[in-house]
Amino acid sequence: MRKSEVLAAESVACLNKALCHLKDIWEEIGIPEDQRLQRTNVVKNHIKGLLDMMITEEESLRTRLLSSIEACRKQLDTLCLELQLPPFEEERSVTVLQQEKEIRTQVEVLVKERTQRMQQLKALTERDQDLCDTLCSDPYALDPNAVPSLEQLDGFRQRIASQTTEKERRHAEFVGIKRQIILCMDDLDQLPETSFEKDVVCEDQEAFCLSKDNIASLKLLLGQLEERKAENQAVCEAHREKIQELWDRLQVPQEERELFSEHMVASKKKNLDALEAEGRRLMELKRLNMRNVTEAIRSEIAGLWEKCFFSSDQQQAFVPYFSNDFTEELLGLHEAEILRLKQHYEEHKELFEGVHSWEESWRLFLELEEKATDPSRFTNRGGNLLKEEKQKAELHKSLPKLEKKLKAQIDAWEQDQAREFLVNGQKFLQFVEEQWELHHIKKENEKLERQLKKSKQIEVDMLYGTAVRTPTKRRFLGTTTPSKTRKVPSVRTPGRSKPPLAGLQERNKENMGQVTGLGVPLQSARPLQGH
Repeated sequence: MRKSEVLAAESVACLNKALCHLKDIWEEIGIPEDQRLQRTNVVKNHIKGLLDMMITEEESLRTRLLSSIEACRKQLDTLCLELQLPPFEEERSVTVLQQEKEIRTQVEVLVKERTQRMQQLKALTERDQDLCDTLCSDPYALDPNAVPSLEQLDGFRQRIASQTTEKERRHAEFVGIKRQIILCMDDLDQLPETSFEKDVVCEDQEAFCLSKDNIASLKLLLGQLEERKAENQAVCEAHREKIQELWDRLQVPQEERELFSEHMVASKKKNLDALEAEGRRLMELKRLNMRNVTEAIRSEIAGLWEKCFFSSDQQQAFVPYFSNDFTEELLGLHEAEILRLKQHYEEHKELFEGVHSWEESWRLFLELEEKATDPSRFTNRGGNLLKEEKQKAELHKSLPKLEKKLKAQIDAWEQDQAREFLVNGQKFLQFVEEQWELHHIKKENEKLERQLKKSKQIEVDMLYGTAVRTPTKRRFLGTTTPSKTRKVPSVRTPGRSKPPLAGLQERNKENMGQVTGLGVPLQSARPLQGH
């Protein structure tokens, strides 16, 4: 039995006991039966009214609970729909009170969740709007009045993170481009003219709209400024080259050049103006010093002739070089010629330098070959002999490779120039072959000369005999050694008869004469010249 049922039974017993007690009192007092009936009816009505009132209150509570359950169910359905959650499943076999509490608690949880999501959405929307204003981009496609799902909030956060990263990247790019624009304008002595240029240079960096179009316009502006700056630098560099050339030709003192050194480095507008003024001044000096300038140009031309291997005929072909009538026209011809030679040298610089490199390597190779025949080299104690042998071997190996490379370059040169590449009036590769041939002939001559010398020495030894001398140990003073009788072979002196191998000696003399005639030193080879 429940405690409430026990308590109800006790209440009934208490009521019966109270009624019995009232009955005893009434009997003791002597209250008549009709009054007892009346008084009992009052007690009954009072108790009944009290119980009815209690029942009414409890029924009202039940009604409120049921109403709350119904309202909470509706609100719960709405929240689940807004929050995109599955419908709430109620527990079965529970009392009305438990059911109401469970549903109400769930409603409170979902209401809190809804509030949090809406607050997050509001904060993200405000942040996104700031980024959109800065980047001039479209806002995130999400209804600010609808409750977002968790996936939508995550997507929104990723969008904010991506936009923030893009803003930082564009801002860094903007700051870098702005710095370069300011430097270019400073070099060009230019002030911002258009409203866009003023926004870039003068306005606050944070207020600048970092849209794609603005970044593209920034790059375009920077490109235009850099192009103008490059043009200025090219013009200034051309002026500098001309000024340096005129300084050298006019032999301008170093002190005067140093006073102008500032403008020989920078390329701002003031530097350009100064360079133009200096150029005009030097041109006037050049006009007044025509002879000296022409002779200075002739020195440069002679140097380029040597670099380009011009032959005497080619040099003679430039007739103004030998004229003594120093006029403006003559100077112009010399200036045009040196420009042509410089261009010719630059176009074929690799070939000319390759030929010079071969010439230098060949000269060094011959020097090492010459040293190899020097007997005094064996007295070296510093390791130079080994180094020279190694260097000679490397040159002997590298020279054919260089000649092969030069052959390909010469073939291309001859095809481009439609003429042969000559050195000293002959084809360069033919000249190289002749040098090697002369070198081999010399080596053979030297070898034959050594053989003839050795044969002659053998013949002399056979005719007259030789005493083989061997080094003897120095004896200490005061020491004696047993003397031994040394047998000295007797040498017979031939009479008038013909000495042995006389025919061979005669033949050797003839051969030695021939060898002496074939020896052609490479140092006598003419210097490399050609075109």
